[in-house]
Amino acid sequence: MSMAIRVIPCLDVDAGRVVKGVNFTGLRDAGDPVELASRYDAEGADEIVFLDITASSGDRQTMLEVVQRTADCVFIPLTVGGGVRSPDDFDLLLRAGADKVSLNTAAIADPTLLSQAAERFGSQCVVLSIDARRCPPGVSTESGFEVTTHGGRRSTGMDVITWAIEGATRGAGEILLNSMDADGTKAGFDLELIQIIRSVVQVPLIASGGAGSLSDFAPAVDAGADAVLAASVFHFGEFTISQVKQALVESGLSVR
Repeated sequence: MSMAIRVIPCLDVDAGRVVKGVNFTGLRDAGDPVELASRYDAEGADEIVFLDITASSGDRQTMLEVVQRTADCVFIPLTVGGGVRSPDDFDLLLRAGADKVSLNTAAIADPTLLSQAAERFGSQCVVLSIDARRCPPGVSTESGFEVTTHGGRRSTGMDVITWAIEGATRGAGEILLNSMDADGTKAGFDLELIQIIRSVVQVPLIASGGAGSLSDFAPAVDAGADAVLAASVFHFGEFTISQVKQALVESGLSVR
């Protein structure tokens, strides 16, 4: 695990606007992505994650323009995901100003995309985003967690442990682990899920889904996260990046 914990705001972008809901439903507008990214940069965020949650081909140009404008305004690493289906899409986003590119559904459809991207651009640019949930009735995996696609709406029946190991083996330099059960609920991170993935991979692990109070972040780090990610609690002013970092420090953890 890295020595200093990163605090990362996540911007879910739909048609050029930041939105946020619960379990990816009931979305409400949270503002302009460039303005929010600039604010978080000034507040001391360590990185920014942009996820194009609609990711249709019609939105690709919108997302490129948002990435370009953001890269001109912020001076911290920028990870972009959503609708990436080929190494050429990687190239477009990196040229637009992204520092890393996140893969989710496309990597499940074609795991060699991870290998291709890592070979062409370096593992440090490749983030595997995993949307995981506890297995629903009728689905069974060894870990009790399965990988989902399409914002958690589609079951894959794939064990999250198996997929995390394969992703890291194929060249993902980092895993963004999102709990679909906890996403937007503000009930705290899924510590069991974090622990399971930390036990099987060595790459940096970003914990996502469930942040609701300042006391939620340190347990996620203790469970094995190298970075903690949140969205609505930052977007709607419930607390700031600096307050999260202070809470981590008070828990005896090192932050950037």
